[in-house]
Amino acid sequence: MAELDTSGGGKHKGGKVRTKKKATRVDLTAMVDLAFLLITFFILTTTLNKPKALELIMPDKSDHTKQLPVPETKTMTLLLGKNDKLEWFVGRAGATQPAIINYGKGKDGLRQTLIEQNQKIKDTHNGEPMIVIVSPSAESTYKNVVAVMDELNIVDIEQRAIVDILPADIVLLKRDGLL
Repeated sequence: MAELDTSGGGKHKGGKVRTKKKATRVDLTAMVDLAFLLITFFILTTTLNKPKALELIMPDKSDHTKQLPVPETKTMTLLLGKNDKLEWFVGRAGATQPAIINYGKGKDGLRQTLIEQNQKIKDTHNGEPMIVIVSPSAESTYKNVVAVMDELNIVDIEQRAIVDILPADIVLLKRDGLL
């Protein structure tokens, strides 16, 4: 129990005789109880960090009637490898030399590459946007896939697909030391 004592006065030699002041006693038990009740209330009613999930809308696998042919010159393939590196090429694997980049924002980063390639494809295909194929490997992480999807959102590329990695793509990643 907490107590506040503000007693003052006492007997002084010489001088006037003063009346003795009574001690003021404040009981803090109710305030401590209220503090613990409020702490308990806020702990129980607050939410902890909610898990973050990447929202993807996947097509129905049974519906194969709506697949349209896509020119290879409009597609950019991103092969996600290990050590936060990725390899990209436009068209078919082996038709063009793949390049290795990182996920950063600099001149050799993913964002700049997406902007440049999207502009080149728009220029050569009468303004039609680029289609990006994302192929995560066994060595890539979930963080890498989320980073690619975020960059695609930032650059405003809406036509994209996440597909299983092909054997030819695995050969490329192994050749370049990304798998």
